[in-house]
Amino acid sequence: MLYLRLVRGYRVLDLGRWLLTATAAAVVAAFLLRALGRALSDPPGAPATVERLLWCLPPVLAIIWFTALAARALPAQRAERMAGLTAAGAGPVRLRLLIAGELALACALGALVTLLLFLVLRNDIAGPRLAPELGMGVPLPPAAPVALLAVLPLAGGLTAAGAVRLPETLPGDPEPVLIGRFGPARTTVAVVLAAGGVLTELYALRPAAAEDSRPLALPADLGHTSVPLLAGWAAAALGLGLLTGPLLAGAGRLLALGRPSPRRLLAGRGLTGNARRLGTPLAVLAFTMAVVLTSVRHWVAPGADGTGLVPAAEALVVTGCAVAALLARLTELRAQRRASSAALLRLGASPRLLLGAAMLRWAVAGSVVLATGALTAVLGAGLLS
Repeated sequence: MLYLRLVRGYRVLDLGRWLLTATAAAVVAAFLLRALGRALSDPPGAPATVERLLWCLPPVLAIIWFTALAARALPAQRAERMAGLTAAGAGPVRLRLLIAGELALACALGALVTLLLFLVLRNDIAGPRLAPELGMGVPLPPAAPVALLAVLPLAGGLTAAGAVRLPETLPGDPEPVLIGRFGPARTTVAVVLAAGGVLTELYALRPAAAEDSRPLALPADLGHTSVPLLAGWAAAALGLGLLTGPLLAGAGRLLALGRPSPRRLLAGRGLTGNARRLGTPLAVLAFTMAVVLTSVRHWVAPGADGTGLVPAAEALVVTGCAVAALLARLTELRAQRRASSAALLRLGASPRLLLGAAMLRWAVAGSVVLATGALTAVLGAGLLS
């Protein structure tokens, strides 16, 4: 009943977050049930069964990532709801469980809708083309679909519960001061990984390596590659991802150098202060877009065999979850910036100044992400060449 009462106070953003979570869970549940249906249709011990389950891992991780950032954004976004629940006697642990339960219910509803559709199609409704995907003609173990679909609400709920920090669930607590400083050890490791990965891939692409064997078969009809190429690209992509936050902080400091104008000062300080929280979701989005665009370029290249529906649908789900996670983090930061923006307006700052600072901040952040994502995509293209 408490969740039903909370739903009555949903706004458009709350309803969109809930429906997006349920839709993503429904699509991933369809991938899991397809893997189950194919496992029932294939002969016992077929090696493709494990491969199909592994294909379901990226979208499951994407949903987990989105639920974590959505849970982190909810206390700051709906501070009045947290204040009301706290006044009603809910402590930090109960607030955390309420947030986790809300997202777990969305995942469970999406999985349940897909399960009902799966059972209806198995009732001699699907045609012969879908029969192997549904495992028609083979008895369905009742525990198998329940066990597979329980992964989504359990993973989403546990991740959401672990993502919400207890101090952030208590309205009125002072917000932690965010300083866009990254330790020299992390920056050094990121630079070494990126530079080492690029050099390793360039070495593997040297003309003398053209005759080297490429024993590794990539999934989704992406061809074959070699171990040095794959290792170099993975190290470079990880290093570039770790460098996203320090690059954002450094770009913010560059904006505020010298005697900056008020717009440059606000944009630089804001970008430096938010570099820690923005770095990870922006790095994940840049990596995801680089991988998806590189794969699409390979699929549509002349002479390529294209790809199946499942890899394309998974790419769409993973990209959508990465974009939604970034939007959740942006709503969290916007809610936390509301008090400082109101203070600036009371001091005489014009809304046009704040808008200009925000546009400059995002232009610089977009340039950083475009640079890291483009380099990751270029290295990925070399991996598939």
